[in-house]
This record gives sequence, C-alpha cells and structure tokens, in this order.
Amino acid sequence: MAAGPDAAGSGGLWDEAAGREAKRICDTLVQNADAGGVLGPRDYAKLFGAVLNTGEVRDRDKGHPQVLFWGTLEARVQSADLVILGGMNEGSWPEAAKPDPWLNRKMRLDAGLLLPERRIGLAAHDFQQAVAGKEVWITRAQRSEEAETVPSRWVNRLTNLLGGLHEAGGPELLARMQARGDRWLAMATQLSTPDQRTAPALRPSPRPPVSARPKGLSVTQIKTLIRDPYAIYARSILGLKPLDPLTPEADAPLRGIIVHKILERFVRSGPAPDDPDARSALLQVARDTIDEMCPWPAYRVLWLARFTRVIDIFLTEDTARRAIATPEGFEAEGALRLTGLDFEIKGRADRIDRCANGHVILYDYKTGAPPSQKEQGRFDLQLLLLAAMADRAAFKSIGKARTEAAVYIGLGSDPKCIAAPFDEHPPDKVWAEFHDLIGDWMRQPRGYTARLAHMKRTDTGDYDHLSRFGEWGDGDGIAPEDLT
Repeated sequence: MAAGPDAAGSGGLWDEAAGREAKRICDTLVQNADAGGVLGPRDYAKLFGAVLNTGEVRDRDKGHPQVLFWGTLEARVQSADLVILGGMNEGSWPEAAKPDPWLNRKMRLDAGLLLPERRIGLAAHDFQQAVAGKEVWITRAQRSEEAETVPSRWVNRLTNLLGGLHEAGGPELLARMQARGDRWLAMATQLSTPDQRTAPALRPSPRPPVSARPKGLSVTQIKTLIRDPYAIYARSILGLKPLDPLTPEADAPLRGIIVHKILERFVRSGPAPDDPDARSALLQVARDTIDEMCPWPAYRVLWLARFTRVIDIFLTEDTARRAIATPEGFEAEGALRLTGLDFEIKGRADRIDRCANGHVILYDYKTGAPPSQKEQGRFDLQLLLLAAMADRAAFKSIGKARTEAAVYIGLGSDPKCIAAPFDEHPPDKVWAEFHDLIGDWMRQPRGYTARLAHMKRTDTGDYDHLSRFGEWGDGDGIAPEDLT
C-alpha cells in the first residue's frame, strides 16, 4: 500500500526518521513474537499500539531555525549567541542521585564503578561551560506541582558570591541581573493576565415550566432527583445523555449486568442451593455468562475470580432464603401511575420470592456496597418504592401481593445483606411521602438545584461541567432561574 500500485516493496515507508523507528519496533516485535502467545485482532491492536507508542522520534531540523533545544551532551560541543539554562533547581540540575538497590557506595567503589557524585561533577562542569556564554539567562520554576522548589546549588553560590563582592561592585551587578530578569517576568505575567474577568457562575437551579417536566422516572432515578436534581433536568428535560466512550471498556456497570444475569440463570434453572452440585453448577453458569458477555480476556479471569469468592456465601444464604419463600419473578418490570398527578413510576425487581402465605419478598443484587438503612430512608428509595409498587399490583407477573420484606444482597468485596427499613418506613408511608415529593416537583417554584445533597464533597456527576461546578461550591447559595 505504501509503495503504490506500480512499485514493489514498501516504497518510502521506512525512509525517514519516523519510518526507521517504526521499522525497528516492528522488527523487535517479530523477534519476540513467540512470547505473545495467541492473540485476537482486538488484543493484538492494543498490544501493537502500546509498543509503538514507546518509540520516540526527535527531529532537530524542524521548528524555528534559530531556536535549538540541546541536552547537556550537545551543549558541551556547541555554542550559541543566547543560552537559556532551564530547570535550575535541586533535583533537576544537578539531577538527584538515584539509589542503587543492589550495590552500596563501598561495593560500587570496590567494583570499579562510578560513584553517584560523578554525575553531579559532570553537571557542574556542564553548568560552568554554559554559564560562560556571551549572553546567558538562568531560569527556574519556583513551584513544581504543589510544592516549592529549591534553587540549584550553583544558583545559590553565584548569588552569594556576587552578594559578597562589595569592593568589586558585586551587589550592584546582581541587582542589575535580577532587574533584567524581572522585566521579562513582568511581560510574561502581563501576557497571562486576562484583559477582563468573567464573573463566576452561580449555583444553577433552573425552574422549567411544569408542562416540560418529566412525566415519569424509574425508581433508581429518584435517588438522583433527591441528591442531584440538576442531573434529572439535564438528562430528562434537556435530553442530554453522556456519550459512550469511543472504545468500550470493562467497567463496573457491565460487571453488574453480568452478575445479575449469572444469578438470574442459576436461580431460574439451576439446582437448589443446598444441592451438592450447586457450587460447580453456579461456577459453570458464571464462566459461560462471562465468556458470552465480556470480550476482554483479562477481565474474564478477574471477574470470575471475584465472583468465585462470594459463591459459597451466596449459596449458604440462598439456602435460608429458599426455606421461607420460592423464587417466582426474575427481572420483573412494573409501572404505576400516581393518583391525581400526571406521573408514572417504573421499576424492575431483580428477584421476587413468593412465601407460603402469598406474600412476597423482594431482592436486589448489588455488586457494590448496598445502601444503609438510613440512606434508604432518606435518599435511596429504590427497594421501598418497589415494595410499595408490589403492594399496589404494579408487577403484572406476580399480581397484587403484600411485601413482607425487601433485601439488598451485597456481592462485593464485603458481601452482606441489608434489609429495607420497613419498621420505620412501611410501604404505605413511603408511597404517601413519595406522592407528596413528586407533587412538590410539579410546582413551578421548585427548581432543579445542582448537587443538592451529595453524600460526599468529592462525589462527581455527569453534568458537573454543564452546571459549571468549580466556579461555585457545595456551600454556595442557589440562583433560581425561571425558564419558558
């Protein structure tokens, strides 16, 4: 392809510096191909891209013809009309000596190897040569990331030397040098200073017309409505949804979907959890499901290992769950309209078990940390709302049934089950409060405030940039804005 239709070979693909470096890398891959094993097209593309990115090509001929960037080796044998010494800080020039994990100073000396101080001596020699140019600028950064830097020892010695030569006019020369530098610093500061400042944004709280507000939400979105109403405004009213990454990734949501599918298949058609073959059967279902739904070989191994750690706990607890109820509903979907309001709540129950008395128990699988009972009472209303919906025949697959309990089944690093707080928040009370909550959101004065009740200040949202979070903080007041 590089040679074209009328030529043989690769044409001029490998002729320039970049081509020669690419060919060197490709030759290295060929020489070590046997160590890679069998790779699919996607994995090979990632490997090839990662190895190719290790190559570095420097073209000293490009750029301004009178501006050259030299290392210390190049500067030793060349000169210039103006020399700018950069990075004159301790740790950069001279570079900090790297500790040798294998040989101490005595062992290096006995072996005839160079001591770390030799590099400092070479750096001093390079500085002495460079500073003797016709015109020299000595520069350094006062801060590195978040810490103050220390001037190079040679800058300190030069400053102290000139400051002490009173009879030779050293202090005056030093002041003139610093004044010339201050002039350039002042110009650089002026360039980086904006001509005018834009006032920072206030914490948004848009108030769209009631007719434009969402006419329905899922039970999982109610938590977002309580904690970050602005996210509901951006997603459901403005229609702005986060874009999928250009390259799909093995992320936590995908792992959650896979674990849900594993347990649905096992509970629906697998052996009883107390069966001697239950563990091997569940492990086989997990292996097949992960292979089917996860295209990344490394994550297949990782996620299977993580799931294997909770298999025994799940089977033991599920034996107790099967003793009081029988699984009947899987990924059951339900919907219910609120009386007197133009609003519908939707939800999906991961699993619904039927008790002997006809009552039901709801279960929700969590690959992360399940919410505490206090969180469920105020913010994470998912299970409580599902229970209230089941009491009102929202799930057609099971009909109307009283919810006896609702439980989160944790399957993360700290697997544990947390029940919904029915004692303090019975489903009837939750439904009445939810009706009032949605009714309040259907009033014009209620605004969709950004980051209204995040759990932590460090929590991030998909729409923080849209609300210009950072120009305002979580402790700032709100700026209501009526929209038409």
